[in-house]
Amino acid sequence: MAGRAAPAPGALLCALLWAAAVAAGGSPGDNPAPGAFGRVYRGAVNISAERVYAFAYRSEPGQVDAVRVYVNSSSENLRYPVLFVVRQQKGVLSWQVPLIFRGLYQRTYNYQEVSRTLCPSEPTPETRPSDQIIFVDVASMAPFNIAYELLVTRLENFQLETNKAFNFTASPSQPQYFLYKFPQDVDSVIINVVSDAAYPCSVVSVQDIVCPVYDLDHNVEFNGVYQSMTKQAAITVQRKDFPGEQFFVVFVIKPEDYACGGSVPSSIHGNVNRTWNLQRTKNLQVTIMPSIKKSVYVQAMFFSFLSFLSFYLGSVIVAFVHYIRVQRKASAGTLSPEHGSGIMTSSHPISASTPEGSSYGAIDESSSSGGHQLSSPERRPPAGSDTDSSVEEESDFDTMPEIESDKNIIRTKVFLYLSDLSRKDRRIVSKKYKIYFWNIITIAVFYALPVIQLVITYQTVVNVTGNQDICYYNFLCAHPLGVLSAFNNILSNVGHMMLGFLFLLIVLRRDILHRRAMEMKDIYTLDYGIPKHFGLFYAMGIALMMEGVLSACYHVCPNYSNFQFDTSFMYMIAGLCMLKLYQTRHPDINASAYSAYASFAVVISLAVLGVVFGKNDMWFWVIFSMIHVLASLALSTQIYYMGRFKIDGPDSDLGIFRRAVMVLYTDCIQQCSRPMYMDRMVLLIVGNLVNWSFAIFGLVYRPRDFASYILGIFICNLLLYLAFYIIMKLRSSEKLLPIPMFCIVATAVVWAAALYFFFQTLSSWEETPAESREKNRPCILLGFFDDHDVWHFLSAAALFFSFLVLLTLDDDLDTVRRDKIPVF
Repeated sequence: MAGRAAPAPGALLCALLWAAAVAAGGSPGDNPAPGAFGRVYRGAVNISAERVYAFAYRSEPGQVDAVRVYVNSSSENLRYPVLFVVRQQKGVLSWQVPLIFRGLYQRTYNYQEVSRTLCPSEPTPETRPSDQIIFVDVASMAPFNIAYELLVTRLENFQLETNKAFNFTASPSQPQYFLYKFPQDVDSVIINVVSDAAYPCSVVSVQDIVCPVYDLDHNVEFNGVYQSMTKQAAITVQRKDFPGEQFFVVFVIKPEDYACGGSVPSSIHGNVNRTWNLQRTKNLQVTIMPSIKKSVYVQAMFFSFLSFLSFYLGSVIVAFVHYIRVQRKASAGTLSPEHGSGIMTSSHPISASTPEGSSYGAIDESSSSGGHQLSSPERRPPAGSDTDSSVEEESDFDTMPEIESDKNIIRTKVFLYLSDLSRKDRRIVSKKYKIYFWNIITIAVFYALPVIQLVITYQTVVNVTGNQDICYYNFLCAHPLGVLSAFNNILSNVGHMMLGFLFLLIVLRRDILHRRAMEMKDIYTLDYGIPKHFGLFYAMGIALMMEGVLSACYHVCPNYSNFQFDTSFMYMIAGLCMLKLYQTRHPDINASAYSAYASFAVVISLAVLGVVFGKNDMWFWVIFSMIHVLASLALSTQIYYMGRFKIDGPDSDLGIFRRAVMVLYTDCIQQCSRPMYMDRMVLLIVGNLVNWSFAIFGLVYRPRDFASYILGIFICNLLLYLAFYIIMKLRSSEKLLPIPMFCIVATAVVWAAALYFFFQTLSSWEETPAESREKNRPCILLGFFDDHDVWHFLSAAALFFSFLVLLTLDDDLDTVRRDKIPVF
């Protein structure tokens, strides 16, 4: 029996109830004994003797009172546990001691000491205090006595305050939860929870004011919004989601750490699989801070759109200045051929690239002009007849009407000029490159629609289940809007779409001016400058816009399953840039759209396989490295021989083998010291060394982020080729005009700044959600955007400037005849 208790408010009522029950013939053990808060009650129960305690307290008007019950039993008999039932005015809470938690492989964790917070009483509208009663029933079905201890206390710090840190301790059998009420002027708050220790793994949950409160490991996910946690967690809560303008913050400690990235318990059978009273106490600190106001959303949107609208304004200014200069040149009669003038300059090839004694097929400037005559004017269409008629068809690489020997002779000369590789009918070549544009639109539509549907499903699942472990946000800077959990990560991608559209407008303007020039004068008989084919530029603009769309889709719910959405069009952008750079001086032998997009599809497929199998499977890295090296060698061979490399011979397999050995001996072994095409050989040697280094690195270290690994391969190859192109351009006595020079400098500066923010890792789907949250950081721009959002802004600008470099790099050659422009 419990001892005497000091009278408490309402205790007289309990005493009267107890005395009346005894007077009526009842047993004291079956009727409520008055209890006192803060006093430890010790007793024993069995199948024929149970105990009931009544605790009364007075609740002040407008006050929320919370009560916590501590129980303990020394019994380890799982067959006859001690049952505790707490009855309140509007609910019942029960548990047993020993309290059992289940983990992996049927492992059980038993605790003999349990404490629970009872669902608090709601504040009454009455103006005077009200009495509250709590009954605690203690029972057991054991045929023998089982001892227990009971302690009931009132919580003094149950309600959390804004901007005030609160420290407490929790364990698996002693969860905690607290109440928070929205202040009048606050519509959104961020719950920030920190701990010095990563383990034990814990769960932070936000639940509505509903009883019972789900505060155990097996039921905490049944209600509200929740996150797993090691050292840090953050949940943004909006007033509109809680009609009562208040909520519970629940803290649960898990019995095992595997959910947070800790060690996985081994599968052990028998009694060893049972653990008693495992010490898993965690010190936590919770701080609730007001989130941003609606005005910050408006400022962020204005900032995003105005920042990129300034690029439109700059483009208009540049176009106006260019128009003024054209008008002045027109009045002075010094226009370029495209604008009706006939001024000619020359760009000289590098004589040092011709090895002594290797002058087979070499030509001087006069012979180059003679070679140019092979492109007979009679075969060319009249000016302005750039039609897309479907009667012309083309193969993947060539549609030259000359015989095969003519192409071999032209393309194997030591000195190649642009006129040698721009001999095809322009209608067919133009149609060939426009296929890039139409194909990428088709790909974008068929790729984007299921992606959008999938990420909407992801976001719906997050909102319905409340499981915030599905998506890897930067929770310290994740600002919701409507159904979206991180609107800032989506808004920051607007730059890709706006600048991609601006680039399309710039390309369209150039295309229109070129068409007008063709209508004014027969540019085919002039053959000045780089051939103007805009299909790849249009494809690049669409790819930039789609990168923004798909990056926004990925950031709706970033996770392991949809990371390829964010990288697929990055591969295509890098590939299209390399193709465009190669097409500039090799317009007749560039790959077709079908083969290019098929190659991109293979790369994306490898990226998906790498994400799935690339973590631990050595066989995948061996196969991928072999494919990488062989693809580099095959592409290098095609580039070195200008697409004319063939291993042909007799029909027998032995003849083909003999031919392959002969080609290897004559072209590799004999010419290793003095190759026929020195500049191309240097580029290809450096490129192969870089790609082989990537292959070896991947084989040895097996990076977990396989998608970024492949993207790094693409970017390094693109930068290497661009650097080679610019160096060779300067060595050929060509010059860089002010606009491309400005774009090159801007590209380098903006890319450097963008990469700095890119490597500020704020989350990582390669780890568990709890471990990823350890990397979360607060916003750094306008209180709305984080480091990754700044990366989005800067990378969009950097890609735009990179595209402008490719668009304007050879503007200085508009007054140079094609038979004077070297190929490299």
